[in-house]
Amino acid sequence: MKQMKLIAVVFMALVITSCTKDFSETNTDNNVPTVVTPNLLLSGIQKSIMGESVGSAWGIGNLVAQYHAKIQFVNEDRYLWNEQNGLWNNTYSNYRNLQSIFTSLGSDETNAYYGVSLVLKAFMFERLTATYGDAPYSEAGKAKTEGVYAPKYDKQEDIYNGVLADLKKANELLAKSSNAITGDLIYGGGTSSIIKWRMLANSLRVRILMRISGKRSVAADLQAIVSDPVNNPIFTGNGDNAEMRYLAQSPNQWPLYDSRVGSFDEIRVSKTLVDRLAPLGDPRLAVFGRPSQKSVAAGTPKIEGIPNGLGDVAALNYNGGPQAISRVGYTFACLVCNDPGQAAPDPTAPRAIMMTYSQLQLLLAEARERGLISTGSAETYYMNGVSANFSYWTSVVPSSYGLNITPSAAYYTQAAVAYTGTSAEKLAKIHLQKWVANYFTGFEAWFEWRRTGIPAIVPGPDNLNNNQVPVRFIYPVIEQSLNGENRAAAVARQGGTDNLNTKMWIVN
Repeated sequence: MKQMKLIAVVFMALVITSCTKDFSETNTDNNVPTVVTPNLLLSGIQKSIMGESVGSAWGIGNLVAQYHAKIQFVNEDRYLWNEQNGLWNNTYSNYRNLQSIFTSLGSDETNAYYGVSLVLKAFMFERLTATYGDAPYSEAGKAKTEGVYAPKYDKQEDIYNGVLADLKKANELLAKSSNAITGDLIYGGGTSSIIKWRMLANSLRVRILMRISGKRSVAADLQAIVSDPVNNPIFTGNGDNAEMRYLAQSPNQWPLYDSRVGSFDEIRVSKTLVDRLAPLGDPRLAVFGRPSQKSVAAGTPKIEGIPNGLGDVAALNYNGGPQAISRVGYTFACLVCNDPGQAAPDPTAPRAIMMTYSQLQLLLAEARERGLISTGSAETYYMNGVSANFSYWTSVVPSSYGLNITPSAAYYTQAAVAYTGTSAEKLAKIHLQKWVANYFTGFEAWFEWRRTGIPAIVPGPDNLNNNQVPVRFIYPVIEQSLNGENRAAAVARQGGTDNLNTKMWIVN
């Protein structure tokens, strides 16, 4: 018996020894990387950010800006938003990957990946705070490195200061960078893309400075940018646009291309869009919408919109039903969302837009008209912005669609477009054209409307927000349990309520 016990002990010792020998090597999966190079991370971050921007525009942005309206499942169009967590989750998920890039570069801040990553970080967090208000920023992403699992919510004003500082730093660092970039889905990489990223950094600075221009003086900062194009380059044409182009093959197609017909068709052209563009004879309306099927069948094709914010029954029966309400433009359609007799839409046509030359020029027109800058002519900026947007859509829409997007000469001289009138009337024209230029650019049109109030956005008759247009998203409900104390402090700081109508620091 004692001999048996001795044998058992020896056997167990051998088992333990064999199990622990080379334990770490045995339990390491060599097919799972522990370090990912910046170029691989950059591609994934860009695709994720831009895809989320398209989704944000489609699901909420184009509805609240009243480019689109809904005929079914109309809650979003009636402002029954509840929590919208896509942007929140996307920001913090991608920030972790950006931190991996920063970590991999160490102290080498002149590496071009560092500056590009700063631009992307600034873009993400500006969009986040503009949507939610105060948010985790300075302590965000420090759970792994510093054990901060409940980051404080920074004040919105402080986030804007940080974002502007990052963009300024990015421009300065990229000016010293010379290494080629790969994995860049926005500007194509190489060394030639560095100047494009500098232009984007400074153009975003202009946009953000204008965003906060109602809260503090931004004239000196704006003037420093526009008066020094050598050190502060900005977009000079549509070739500098920050956008992502898609491919014909899955999974790199236009995000809406694989949508179900029903999901695509529940969103239609808004009557607001038609009522603003049709009287101008604006050919961009044919890009944003298609003639209703009923009007085509009758031989009198025309684009017919539906009012925003109708109830389910009213929306589905408006103007006699869906056949008499225009679908969203063919350029943005899903694979099988073609009209009778037409081939499937081109999945490479639409782009995910971060910022364009047209948007920048219209911002500069406003800045000049308001006396925030002394460089250039407000009318020149304005005309550049309008004509550039026509040129942009001409380049985007395939010629096979048969659309003539070039405006007539009379378009620019008509009273509603010509740069004439009082300063207030000129600003209203700038803002209207900027609203058009912001089509399908995430939440940008909503952000601009909150700042300027132009063009007017009137809640629909069946809205569920007490006749108010929402000005923000509520915080993710899960934050109440994961980071309740800091969330509660942010809510108290912003007026004590976490709802769609809470006036953040940035909202006038």
